[in-house]
Amino acid sequence: MSRGFTKDKTLSSIFNIEMVKDKTAEEIKQIWQQYFAAKDTVYAVIPEKKFDLIWNRAQSCPTFLCALPRREGYEFFVGQWSGTELHFTALINIQTRGEAAASQLILYHYPELKEEKGIVLMTAEMDSTFLNVAEAQCIANQVQLFYATERKETYGLVETFNFRPNEFKYMSVIAELEQSGLGAELKCAQNQDKT
Repeated sequence: MSRGFTKDKTLSSIFNIEMVKDKTAEEIKQIWQQYFAAKDTVYAVIPEKKFDLIWNRAQSCPTFLCALPRREGYEFFVGQWSGTELHFTALINIQTRGEAAASQLILYHYPELKEEKGIVLMTAEMDSTFLNVAEAQCIANQVQLFYATERKETYGLVETFNFRPNEFKYMSVIAELEQSGLGAELKCAQNQDKT
């Protein structure tokens, strides 16, 4: 999948690291949330232990599939790690465009404060012609659902997708998403839009 929307998007290009050196993790979290609250994007502050679990699993399983609720069923998005960036594009794009399929959502993870403050900052860029913020948030939440889970069965889907793709069942992703409740709010909003 193609590179990011912003070339070399570094933490220092969006956030003054020097100004927060004397701040606590909680203060930095509040600053990060206030900064992005007014912007139309996805963002998060990830605790160090959770990020380490996601990151370690991403090293052995760099690709996965997320299900995005749509009015008529689900649309699948493939996520591919590239360093600390996680690129997503619709499965249909990969099937039709192959290697030329462009990223429609990129999650940028910034581990610069992980050692000292115990947090990893995350923000995103998305192609708003394909995704709105609620849809992008639903995909981002699935990264945590599948990569940061304690349930062996849930992370097992990621392993199956990477190591035994012929055994992978798309419906298992949908079942896991529905069981978690992550897509319910999005589905509800889409149904209200129909009326």
